[in-house]
Amino acid sequence: MKTSYSRICRWAAPALMVAVMASCSDDFLKPDPMSEFEPGATFGTESGIQAAMAMADRHLGRMFIDLGNTNSMGMLSDLLYSETTVAAKTDMGSANIRANFADNVTPSSWMETGNNSGAEIGWVWNDMWDHVKYANTILDYVDGVETLSQDVKNEYKGRALFHRSWAFYNLTFWYGNIPLVTTLPTGPKKNYISCPQSEVVKKIVEDLKQAVEWVPSQNEMNQWGSINKEACRHLYIKALLADGQFREAENQATILIEQSGRSLMRSTFGKDIKPGEAKTWKIERNVIWDLHRPENKILAANTEYILGFVNVSEQAFQKLVWARTLLPHYRGNILTADGAPGNGLLYLARSDGKYNVETDWLRATGRGIGVTRPTDWAQRTLWVYPGFDDNKEDHQDLRHNPAVGNWMRMEDMTYDNPATKYYKQNLMLYAPEDVVSKSGKLIREKGQLLCTDTIRSWFDFPYYKVYMLDAEKEASLGSNDFQGATLGSNGNCYIFRLAETYLLRAEARLYQGNAGGAAADVNEVRKRANAKYMYPTVNIGDIMNERARELYMEEFRKAELGRVSMILANTGIPDEWGNVYDKETWNKQNGTDRTGGSYWYQRLMHYSFYNSPDVPFKSGGIEITYKMDKHNLYWPIPHFAETANSEAKLWQNFGYDGYDPNCRMWATWQEADEDARK
Repeated sequence: MKTSYSRICRWAAPALMVAVMASCSDDFLKPDPMSEFEPGATFGTESGIQAAMAMADRHLGRMFIDLGNTNSMGMLSDLLYSETTVAAKTDMGSANIRANFADNVTPSSWMETGNNSGAEIGWVWNDMWDHVKYANTILDYVDGVETLSQDVKNEYKGRALFHRSWAFYNLTFWYGNIPLVTTLPTGPKKNYISCPQSEVVKKIVEDLKQAVEWVPSQNEMNQWGSINKEACRHLYIKALLADGQFREAENQATILIEQSGRSLMRSTFGKDIKPGEAKTWKIERNVIWDLHRPENKILAANTEYILGFVNVSEQAFQKLVWARTLLPHYRGNILTADGAPGNGLLYLARSDGKYNVETDWLRATGRGIGVTRPTDWAQRTLWVYPGFDDNKEDHQDLRHNPAVGNWMRMEDMTYDNPATKYYKQNLMLYAPEDVVSKSGKLIREKGQLLCTDTIRSWFDFPYYKVYMLDAEKEASLGSNDFQGATLGSNGNCYIFRLAETYLLRAEARLYQGNAGGAAADVNEVRKRANAKYMYPTVNIGDIMNERARELYMEEFRKAELGRVSMILANTGIPDEWGNVYDKETWNKQNGTDRTGGSYWYQRLMHYSFYNSPDVPFKSGGIEITYKMDKHNLYWPIPHFAETANSEAKLWQNFGYDGYDPNCRMWATWQEADEDARK
């Protein structure tokens, strides 16, 4: 059927928040504005299908990239709803710091399309549906490419099924019940009906089972970064777990771990990348450091790699400003311990006369502005094992080890201001002594706080995860704004690694009552990290804790906690505190007290800043209320999507304006699929 592309664009934006053919700016979809567009002609060739696949591949990394103002990335929207991180950019003011989600998140608030410091849940909605669009484009048109064999067509379809499943998986664990859009509409469609989360999961299982059959193994492919059989199987395992098929999930994980040619990296490999000046911060080369160098992530020698986001081409490069976004805001908030003029840390460029290679923290860490910070639990308590080693943090674990350079504490850094008598000595949070001026005036009192904003400017972090060589700034001796992976840098990211497969198999085994087998899988990950403590047995909390240690800035933490919350509610399996969740009410509760809610909510109440909503944090003269409600388990369906879908009602989640328990939904995914194809 011949149709005007510009009309498709107009249908898309009003019809389901860019769910279909909405990216008019994408070159491969850009027709002559004076002509009509024939989709069959564009996508009737392999080059057209390849272009759509390239866009789908590109979307895998969109959550990790800079959204335009070097303060934001889509992934922060997920992390801020977890127990691992909280918003920290205090200069935004208490009302805008993205901390009080309980009172402020509505279907029409905080739905910006970017540049909003981690609250872009509307941007995430649009971007994931855009991903669905590219996958459906391939699925709708590839069979019409006459030059391709059936096997090659199936490969394309398998990869497209992976892409769509990946988007559906994240959408349903962020937004709950969602429309199931399985084809491109041929005209304006404004009557989408939502599909229950459990049915969305069943559709994902169905599609990924087929993808595993059709897509070749990485070992059979010459191209790195493309969807492979191992990636399809890895996501299939997650979907099987969500669907309650624990035995099959374990079987699939065992195939991936033992029969795919993949294995955990246990020794150093790849390029030996070192940060800045070794005299400032020395890295003792180790497997964890090498494993997380962007240059080594998507590499044939990396047998742990399953799927990644290739981000090295100058033409398609997208900035990963992790150093700027995730590291402390040093400048202006670190006082000199003796009251010397200037800040404790000065951000000295190499061209500055005061520069010293022993205190080059600017290049070693980057110019962080503390948009997001790890919680105290993620920094310290997570690494303590009750009853083991006098309850001290395990710094032998390479993922938490300052001695080899992988983990950085504020007190490991040194003053770079030559004016202070503590120059080149380690930073101190509190004044070590009284400091009196020549006239007898008390400048610093012993024990005085030396950081004016401890939320934004004083926290530890996994250095090995967030450091990336900033090639653009490294080339300029006068630069004092190192941000992360900018143009000319390598910004490769992991999507899936085999370490997570072990932890997924641990879940599958635990749910079947095999806690010992689950512990063995968790311990394989811990052995590789050289952790001191090995679990004799595990509960679900131990597995989720290990995910937090291993997968920071890799997993979508909120989505995974939502998946586990659903599993515990459906099975009645207790959590680590003995809580059992009601299948009918786990996702339909309000309140900010510490009782009830879902497993996701209980994790926040035990470990995050959100557990004390009545006690505001004070920082730099600002009182900040970190507050999360039980109903924030799911994000609201955006108002703009509801309005565009004017001929039917989308399901709105409990606790938000527009919630209607009697809202019509499809009973099965097959009904939703049939309707999408009308």
